Amino acid sequence: MRSIHFKGFAGVRLTADVRGEDDAPPVLLLHGAGQTRHQWNDVAAALELAGRKVISLDLRGHGTSEWPSDGRYDFAAYVEDVKAVLAQLPARPVIVATSLGAWLATVVLGEEGAHVAAGLVLVDGANGPALDGAASLSEAMQRCGMARVSPDFDPLIGDGMALSGVADRLMQAAANVALPVMRVGAQASDSAIRDLEFVEVASSALMGGSEGSELLNGLLLDFLERRFPLAPPEYREGSDARTFRDALGCFATGITIVTALAEDGSPIGLTANSFTSVSLDPPLLLVCIANNAGSAAVLQQAERFAVNVLQIGQQPTSNRFAGRGEDRFAATPWAMGEFDTPVLTGSLASFECARDAVHAGGDHFILVGRVLKAMFEPRRDPLLYFRGKYRRLHFA
Repeated sequence: MRSIHFKGFAGVRLTADVRGEDDAPPVLLLHGAGQTRHQWNDVAAALELAGRKVISLDLRGHGTSEWPSDGRYDFAAYVEDVKAVLAQLPARPVIVATSLGAWLATVVLGEEGAHVAAGLVLVDGANGPALDGAASLSEAMQRCGMARVSPDFDPLIGDGMALSGVADRLMQAAANVALPVMRVGAQASDSAIRDLEFVEVASSALMGGSEGSELLNGLLLDFLERRFPLAPPEYREGSDARTFRDALGCFATGITIVTALAEDGSPIGLTANSFTSVSLDPPLLLVCIANNAGSAAVLQQAERFAVNVLQIGQQPTSNRFAGRGEDRFAATPWAMGEFDTPVLTGSLASFECARDAVHAGGDHFILVGRVLKAMFEPRRDPLLYFRGKYRRLHFA
């Protein structure tokens, strides 16, 4: 075991213990209010033995982490600390958290998205319940020793801000958590988190010495092995096509919408992420189109087509052109390009092309285009796709 330091919000120094090999799948442990990273010693040791890399963090003002000179111990500062720590990790961890740590993790994952972590485990404990929804936040915070007698001020909420403000933030964030979550606790509740497993265990059993640690460790390791196995999934020719597709999904891509005009002059288009440049001289690109796509026949015969690279604000457009049964262009701003191709307004980039070649490629065909005109907007960020989900750029 070794100790390291992270730079938190406004430069606050945060201390963490690290166990396990550096290239092992990471797990980040977040304690509750009034606790320290040593709360997780038994869990951290079990995870290390199971082949995981474990980072057990002291929150600001806890353990040996810094007590900031500006006195910032409000909820928002703690949230920014967790965001900063996740940005400094080389790989997305599974977060295991209780009480205050659980609320912080829920807010961060709901607001930042699935690109900062792989999964979440919420653990009820003696310091108050891990919150998967935000039900009875006031009671939970009081049980954690977080609420003051005066309702007008709380050091973890902020001057003049009601407890309900944090509850609202938690509820909104929980509805946006889009990764696997397990909650281990004493009472099931309606949860805003979609992909949630609930395991009913009395809090007293979880915190009851070595037996409680063994129970929690067993549940935690079972969840990790099922949802995040140490041995990587393997595909071989002739086996499960889903595994092959998941392997391909590990290559992060941008997203495009390929457009053209049908014989009657109406615009057609579809979403595609199998897109790449081919040559600079001559200027060639290609896009792969599924043979059974509704617009496939038109694109195979079109003399001209456009490839529109989407930016972060065009996720609804991507969904619209990936679905069926909707007038896609009626709800999408577009204009006719210089070379008679539909160009989507506001795209990150657009390429107007003449058909150069069409090649068969299994259940897809490869459409090669000679670029006649290209336009791009350097001030926008791309809409990304990785492991079956939309992503966005994350700057450390």
